[in-house]
Amino acid sequence: MKRASSRLLHFQFQKLFSKSSIPLFSTTQFPSHPTIYTHTHTHLNPHPKTQSSLFSTNPTQNHTTLSDPQKPTSQLSSRQRKIKERSQLVDEFEAAKTSDEMIKAFDQLEPILDENELGLACLKIGLKLDQEGEYPDKVFDFANKCLKILDNNNNNDDNNNNGDLLLPLAMNLQLLGSVCYSLNRFSESLGYLNRANRILAKLDETVGDGFEIKHVLHAVHLNLANTKNAMGRREDAIGNLKKCLEIKEMTLEDDSRELGNAYRDMAEAYVAILDFKQALPYCTKAMEIHKVQLGSNSVEVAHDRRLLGVIYTGLEEHVKALEQNQLSQKVLKNWGLSSDLLRAEIDAANMQIALGKFDEAINTLKSVVLQTDKESEDRAMIFISMAKALSHQEKFTEAKRCLQMSCGILEKKERSSPLEVSEAYMEISMQYEQMNEFETAISLLKKAQNMLEKIPNEQHSVGSASARIGWLLLLTGKVQESIPYLEDAIERLKENFGSKHFGVGYVYNNLGAAYLELDRPQSAAQVFALAKDIMDTSLGPNHVDSIEACQNLSKAYSAMGSYALAINFQEKAIDGWRGHGPSVKDELKEAIRVLDELKVKACGGPHDNMALPANHPRRRSSRSNVSVE
Repeated sequence: MKRASSRLLHFQFQKLFSKSSIPLFSTTQFPSHPTIYTHTHTHLNPHPKTQSSLFSTNPTQNHTTLSDPQKPTSQLSSRQRKIKERSQLVDEFEAAKTSDEMIKAFDQLEPILDENELGLACLKIGLKLDQEGEYPDKVFDFANKCLKILDNNNNNDDNNNNGDLLLPLAMNLQLLGSVCYSLNRFSESLGYLNRANRILAKLDETVGDGFEIKHVLHAVHLNLANTKNAMGRREDAIGNLKKCLEIKEMTLEDDSRELGNAYRDMAEAYVAILDFKQALPYCTKAMEIHKVQLGSNSVEVAHDRRLLGVIYTGLEEHVKALEQNQLSQKVLKNWGLSSDLLRAEIDAANMQIALGKFDEAINTLKSVVLQTDKESEDRAMIFISMAKALSHQEKFTEAKRCLQMSCGILEKKERSSPLEVSEAYMEISMQYEQMNEFETAISLLKKAQNMLEKIPNEQHSVGSASARIGWLLLLTGKVQESIPYLEDAIERLKENFGSKHFGVGYVYNNLGAAYLELDRPQSAAQVFALAKDIMDTSLGPNHVDSIEACQNLSKAYSAMGSYALAINFQEKAIDGWRGHGPSVKDELKEAIRVLDELKVKACGGPHDNMALPANHPRRRSSRSNVSVE
């Protein structure tokens, strides 16, 4: 995800306080009262021809009070000397090329500034420091100082009539949100950015469209998307990215290359949440624009085609995916982009595996592996793909050897590339799981989890790892040991994805199965009820997993001896299965059998053991093992 450009915001700040708009400092008067701002936002120009000085003379001031620059200082009055000294300090601040020079000039200027001037100067320094990107703590200090001043002058009311300070306030809040993101203080970041968004929305309504407002608004929404992604709230981030795209569509030409890049960013965001259907039209638009602007054989079009291949793979249109990948490879080869070409070839092998062309995939990977260094991460990824193909051919010994070689490379990269290595470990663990090597799968997941714990913006991934570890422990009969992992996963996923995310519902289902296994039917019923509520909300009451949540509740109430409730939920499940037609005839038949058994028990018949919950590990190893990323 891209970061909002502090260089652009710094430029916007300069334009906002240019000579033709509002002066930051008045050089014609000693600050006995705040500078009066008269700028209107209705005629903002994206390419102003005015100079970008923050300091200007006040055109309404009587120029006879200005000191003559040619006149010796000894002949000036006390007032004129102060004005001249102030002017020189302002010029030094304005001429500063680095943040150190700016801060040095500011230290001398600070005692003679009024409040508004002081706040805006702090904002300029904060933007400069952020642009240099080295001292986030200093950025926060200056931006926070500016916020206190502007809040004081605005009386803490973002809807007041002091509109000339609202845009600087929004810019400062955006800066605070950006730096809090850099400091991994994500909740604070959201607070500042949401407030900035409210101010800018108000300005947009009352002042009208303006280039400066739109650019700051774009930066705010981009920062919101980054922060939400870092918190694992990828679905929420999509809305902010859409707003960014809308702003670009309003401010850029229809065939702008930058707009093409924005469409591709949107497609990548949908791919990240596995919504390939939504990603497809955005990727197609990006490629159309890049073809017009740069030609069909351009690198940008090659990157679009590679992404399109990933999207088609997600849509299970593997032939189309392979076609786009091959077209991409031709361009990358012509441009000599060996690194991108290598990854495209690995993608192609994975597409061949999806098409069931295992021998072709293995041959592709054998060719590609010769192009890699022995200790490279690319080689580790190739071995993972090779293992997948071999596993499909039931050549498990060879597959495990490939995974072991991959792990041997990855272990040496744990410190330098913790995120990439942890993701690879999770992929390898899934392959071991499919080969029924559960202990090895759990061990790799725990390694990945320990690494992810140290990455602040990957706590949602820690939750996913906990969910899978808990599931595998439950699957292998270590029920008591699974519960802390499942409970930890629920808390982390709720915090990052929200309490109604379907992934949370799946973990609740597994936790309920664990409680039933430990003969705690009341606890099971409680968490199964939570799972059903989440499934109904996020997936709809007629979804397969919502129906199975009904069956789980029926099992729990049956175990408690509450047969009326058990029958009620089982009947709802049967109605749900009937709505799915012939494709679920086996599930419907089993559900009816269970209902008949419940009715017998309700009438005082023999209390035979009921069927295991629908999501019990010995029944549902495929659907319950769901990643929430």
